[in-house]
Amino acid sequence: MKLVIGIVRPEKANDVLEALYRADIHGLSISRVQGHGGELDRVETYRGTTVKMELSEKVRFEIAVSDSFVQPTIQALCDAARTGEVGDGKIFVVTLEQAVRIRTGETDRDAVTPVSAE
Repeated sequence: MKLVIGIVRPEKANDVLEALYRADIHGLSISRVQGHGGELDRVETYRGTTVKMELSEKVRFEIAVSDSFVQPTIQALCDAARTGEVGDGKIFVVTLEQAVRIRTGETDRDAVTPVSAE
């Protein structure tokens, strides 16, 4: 099992969601984050004061998947989030030691496999 973490531009979040659903990847968490990578610092004027904006708004996707879904997840994230410009984001893949579905007590691969609504 792996935890795939994708950090993308906010305007690409819906495209990423659609690409993940098309790839049959449904279980995920989304959060708004701020960060700084390769983008240039921008300067904005706020109430007449010049402010250096050092952090950029991003959207973070966390997706726990079994090993066979790692590459399709990465491909969906890349295809949907890519603009070709600096600041498109990053993907991190982390080994997931254990997962437990609270409702049923299922563990590991069974816990990250989608279930149909009952």
